[in-house]
Amino acid sequence: MGDSVKRVLFVNSEMYPYLPESKIANIGRYLPQGIQERKKEIRSFMPRYGCINERKNQLHEVIRLSGMNIIINDVDRPLVIKVASISAARMQVYFIDNEDYFHRKQVYCDTDGKFFEDNSERAIFFARGVLETVKKLRWAPDIIHCQGWISQVLPIYLKKAYVDDPIFTNSKVVLSIYEDTPTENFASDFKERILFGGVTEEDVKILEEPTGANLAKLAIQYSDGVIFGTDRIDRQILDYCSANGTKTLAYDATALEDGSYIDQYNSFYDEL
Repeated sequence: MGDSVKRVLFVNSEMYPYLPESKIANIGRYLPQGIQERKKEIRSFMPRYGCINERKNQLHEVIRLSGMNIIINDVDRPLVIKVASISAARMQVYFIDNEDYFHRKQVYCDTDGKFFEDNSERAIFFARGVLETVKKLRWAPDIIHCQGWISQVLPIYLKKAYVDDPIFTNSKVVLSIYEDTPTENFASDFKERILFGGVTEEDVKILEEPTGANLAKLAIQYSDGVIFGTDRIDRQILDYCSANGTKTLAYDATALEDGSYIDQYNSFYDEL
């Protein structure tokens, strides 16, 4: 892609300060700022989990972007878009919200530590919500960087359901893999519920066994580049990535520690 990369869309599972500091949350916070400082346009999205304090973080609804319904399992789910600003970074963050999926106080598991049964639907809603909102913004990204498992439905939707949309004609997908891959299975009907647009049952056959590792493999299959964000990645995911022939960027602990990973990622975008 070379020097043509001008716009980078970040689709984050976590961002600091909206969620506590973690490897993913910190990269979600500082990578977009760093890429913006390197003269690229950026947009950042994440789910509006119920544990995010809207008053403290000054979230407010963007009426012109809200109002669409997304149908999942024959049920209309209202898509609500909120926005907040990180003034120190001169950066806005868009939040995908829905009362049924994102108003509970926990992120992925209930108070007893049980994986939410509708996490697969939440991932579907998040992916479609991001893509539909970007369409409304009329902002065509060159790179879409997905971070965290809840973003991993987006690559197949981009390449199969939105492939003919002019907003996404030139979009490439970068996928960061971390150690957040769920060990619990998703709902048994994940394969049926993910069907949308040009996505066929054959495309998602891997989800017949709806594991976190298989969702990651599906995302890898439809990504143009994969970044390893940890040295503790499931071996079967590593092997799948290698067999798929996907362009990769190796884990670099030193670069993540000293901040030079931003230049590495920036160069990786330009090489796709």
